[in-house]
Parts: sequence; structure tokens; C-alpha cells
Amino acid sequence: MLGASGHVGTYLVPRMVEAGYEVVAVSRGQREPYQPHGAWKQVQQVMIDRTAAEAAGTFGAQIRDLKPDVVVDMICFTLESAQQLAEALKGQVQHFLHCGTVWVHGPSVQVPTTEAQPRTPFGEYGTQKAAIESYLLDQARRHGFPATCLHPGHIVGPGWNPLNPAGHFDPAVFSQIARGEELLLPHFGLETVHHVHADDVAQIFFRAMQNWSTSVGESFHAVSPGAVTLRGYAETVYGWFGQQPNLRFVPWDEFAAATGESDAQKTWEHIAHSPNCSIEKGQRLLGYQPRYTSFEGIYESVQWLVAQGRI
Repeated sequence: MLGASGHVGTYLVPRMVEAGYEVVAVSRGQREPYQPHGAWKQVQQVMIDRTAAEAAGTFGAQIRDLKPDVVVDMICFTLESAQQLAEALKGQVQHFLHCGTVWVHGPSVQVPTTEAQPRTPFGEYGTQKAAIESYLLDQARRHGFPATCLHPGHIVGPGWNPLNPAGHFDPAVFSQIARGEELLLPHFGLETVHHVHADDVAQIFFRAMQNWSTSVGESFHAVSPGAVTLRGYAETVYGWFGQQPNLRFVPWDEFAAATGESDAQKTWEHIAHSPNCSIEKGQRLLGYQPRYTSFEGIYESVQWLVAQGRI
């Protein structure tokens, strides 16, 4: 597994070990997963600098030489990276699972967005992920390469900052809300964000592995059962802290000036996409049943921030 100790790997690796898989975790260094689990004692750790190995043209061969049956790639961000790995693994693996993003869709059009809707990505991240998806599915459908693409939303869980109600990642927003202070939101706060708990992303990856015949050559959304609006998100969090909502809706320029360039850019990226994605395909073909709603997953993240003294 490439990127095994990240958000999703923290939950996926124990599932795989408990199911009897022999797991090899490939990373640049031995970092701890976000949540401890005894299963990690049974995981073989292999250290490879992916960036350096890809530059040398050896990364795909190094992964192939580990003789994997299944490869889960959580950290592929360019088409060239995907091509190098897939070319080396053709005819060598039973299943290849790629972690994409709901941003392959670009702006929401008809919601909830299904996996079949046309791709209109923008920005480097979404554009590259859409190109990777197109390449892998073409390889699966034309040439038999056993690829599946899973597209998470905004991943939450204990151990890292969740996307907040203002559409960026500064945890100070939660502190403002906890104190009952006024929070600025752009426009009318009706743009959407679509979270997913890391454990539910792990669930759909695992179910894709278990349902090889229906997952190869397909893409699936890895999100909660429903997206939330910025306004609804903020009002709900005020309630968690026993506060009445204290929101002010302002034009974009005013919001951006008050928020700061870096955070405002993140907000713009999220609300310009306004993801609202369907999970019907994953439910029907894989038996995907998210354990967490958006708010339940976010609540767990917020409680972790409180416990850490960051709110």
C-alpha cells in the first residue's frame, strides 16, 4: 500500500490485516498512523522515496519487485506518475486501486452528482486526477489492467484539521464559533461541501477489493450520505458549543479581505466546486454503507481538536 500511514491507511491497513492480507506499507519514512492499532505490528515497512524513484524511472519496477497481488495507491497526483506505475504492473497484479477526488467533476451541475456525469475539472489537482482516472479506466476497459478509482470528498477524522464552515482549514474558525462570535460567510452560505470520515473511505476501498468483478474498470464516490451547506454546517457547530448562530453573509470581496489571501483561496476552491455527490453506485455494486454522516464525522474531528486544546 502506497501512503499506508495517511488518513485512509490508518483505518484501511487494520481492515486488511484482520482479513488475512499480508500488507506491505511503502513510504518515504516510518511515520505513525493517526490512530494506534496492533495490526501495524504485522505490517512490513518498505522505505522508497517516490519522487526520487520516479525521476530515475525506477519506482514502478521497485513496486513490481515486491510481487504484490493488490496495489492501493493513495498518493498519486500526476498522470505521468500513474502511467509509470501502471505500465510496470501490467500483467503482474490482480487489482490496482487509485485514490482520486470528487474534484474530478469540476463544478456541480445536476446534484447529487453521479459517477457517470461528464468531467469538467479545473485547477491542477482536479485536472490531474481526472486525467489519471481517464487513463486508468481506459487501460482497464481496453487492455484489461485491473484498475478501480475511488473518489473521496473532504476527509475528516481525529488527528487533523477538518474543512471548517468557512471553507478552509484554520481551526480558529471553530474557536470563534465556540465563543459565540460572529462568523463571516460568503454570499448566502449556500454553497456545499461534502465530507467523509476516513474510516468510510477505508470501507469502500476494502469493499472494492472484495467485489473485484464489479469494481474493476469503474469509479466510485467515497463520501458521506449527504453534502452540507456552509450555512447549515456553521449553524450546527454553533449548536455543538451551546451557542446561537451568529452569522453575517457578505460579498466575496469582503469575505476574502477579512479572511486573508491563503485561506480565501482555499475557500474559493471548495465553494467553486461545491461537491454534492451520489453514493448510490457504491451502495448498489459494492455494498458501501457509510458509518458516519457528514456531521458525525466532523463532530469526531472537532472533539479531537477540543481534546488537544486547539479549540
